[in-house]
Amino acid sequence: MSIALSLLDLAPIPARSTARESFATSVALARAAERSGYRRVWYAEHHNMPTIASSATSVLIGYIATQTESIRLGSGGIMLPNHSPMVIAEQFGTLASLFPDRIDLGLGRAPGSDQNTQLALRRDPTAADTFPQDVLELQGFLSGHSRIPGVEAVPRADEIVPLYILGSSLFGAQLAARLGLPYAFASHFAPDALTQAVAVYRDTFQPSAQLAAPYVIAGVNVFAADDHDAAVQQKSVAYRARTRAMLTRGARGMNFTDAEIDEFLASPNGAQLAGMTRYTAVGTPSEVRDYLAAFAETAQADELITAHHASEVGDRVRSVELTGRVVAAVGNPQ
Repeated sequence: MSIALSLLDLAPIPARSTARESFATSVALARAAERSGYRRVWYAEHHNMPTIASSATSVLIGYIATQTESIRLGSGGIMLPNHSPMVIAEQFGTLASLFPDRIDLGLGRAPGSDQNTQLALRRDPTAADTFPQDVLELQGFLSGHSRIPGVEAVPRADEIVPLYILGSSLFGAQLAARLGLPYAFASHFAPDALTQAVAVYRDTFQPSAQLAAPYVIAGVNVFAADDHDAAVQQKSVAYRARTRAMLTRGARGMNFTDAEIDEFLASPNGAQLAGMTRYTAVGTPSEVRDYLAAFAETAQADELITAHHASEVGDRVRSVELTGRVVAAVGNPQ
């Protein structure tokens, strides 16, 4: 199997742990990805989520860059409607100046938060409507061709930071195709429109200065272990914990047994939640390799970005290493 392989790290904060410990884990994962042949590691912007530590995404990227040597690092993604394009251009211009040829900028238009958090972020409820224009404005700042007379983003790196459009619907696919940018689909948690969105993107792609041909990145979940049963157990523990967290939403006094969680996920009410992780590779390295090869063909993906969810840090690092050993392709990143 020869396909580009990348890593998505949400910097989770487990129960009875701290954000500082989460960042140490992110360093360990990035180093594992670097030595295992992965092309890039991305971090996602989320807000007001006690279990996710990647809210200050550009700060985290800079920290991980100081702890690694060569792997590309970026956002998967920055939720652009939460920010002015100039501020993001300044942040990523700074990162690219400090760490040349290592920084990516993936962009999404979702809030990454709830309605009250949007208000706290001073986000205009209609901000997502101008996402296409904001992407072009940001692109102008990063390339030195500002669309606002007399205004430049400083610092600006010698290189142009590559942009990626993230999405889970046809909107992102159409925009990425029209702008001639790579397209990353969030199939690791929103799988339903994957094949249709990729088809639309490939069929309507228009070449640009950044990209001559379509380039698709597809998200997929992975639990790789030396033993098949161990991988299955890691998946069960992680997905039960995820479901439990979503059902309780931090409410005190609420708890569910493993049997109750399994029963819920098998019920019609739990079908949507269970379906969010439809694309999950689980098993030994060879089993994971075969699954990812088939998934890449189905998704028509040029690159897979993997999310490893094992609850124990050592198991998660091992999953990254085992997957890289059998899948990662060495080559120049797009």
